[in-house]
Amino acid sequence: MRLVIARCSVDYAGRLTAHLPSAPRLILVKADGSVSVHADDRAYKPLNWMSPPCSLKEGDGDVWTVENKGGEKLIITLEEVLHDSSHELGVDPGLIKDGVEAHLQELLADRIETLGEGYSLIRREYPTAIGPVDILCRDADGQTVAVEIKRRGEIDGVEQLTRYLELLNRDPHLAPVKGIFAAQEIKPQARVLATDRGIGCVVLDYDGLRGIEDDKLRLF
Repeated sequence: MRLVIARCSVDYAGRLTAHLPSAPRLILVKADGSVSVHADDRAYKPLNWMSPPCSLKEGDGDVWTVENKGGEKLIITLEEVLHDSSHELGVDPGLIKDGVEAHLQELLADRIETLGEGYSLIRREYPTAIGPVDILCRDADGQTVAVEIKRRGEIDGVEQLTRYLELLNRDPHLAPVKGIFAAQEIKPQARVLATDRGIGCVVLDYDGLRGIEDDKLRLF
């Protein structure tokens, strides 16, 4: 991971345009190819970012151009570099899910047909280079489906599933792979982002999966 603290301005050109005026900011360049720009007052959320796969070109005059396969560009103009360092973090062991998420995964894997008639399980915790996919399965048409499970579905979970789908779709034995984002509660912003990326959303009924109440999932 490369960490750069610099006074910079940022311009985004794609489906819309956006401009960040000059200010000190943190720029993260990760091993997966993603580039994100952070301020000191937004918790973990970046001001702007480019998800992988994308390319970074450091041009003349301290201008960085980050471009994805869709032709969208993030142009970062560095005015003063205060810090620039790189660190090898290695392979992350991944998040250890709490009891409810782990149990949801187990229940849904055992009752995978509740996602739809004809669904079949490939395996739980399907390994990828950036961590395991909660559930990998096939739908009635034989298409591969990756399922990411959360207690509360937020934008970060959609981003995580998006990264998994990027990797899985590079495997000719699995592609094309579609995604389902499953949670007990899905935030409106996460649903909008998932829909925009062609990812299905499922609201999970924990008690229903355990057989306490109605045993159906609501698929939207």
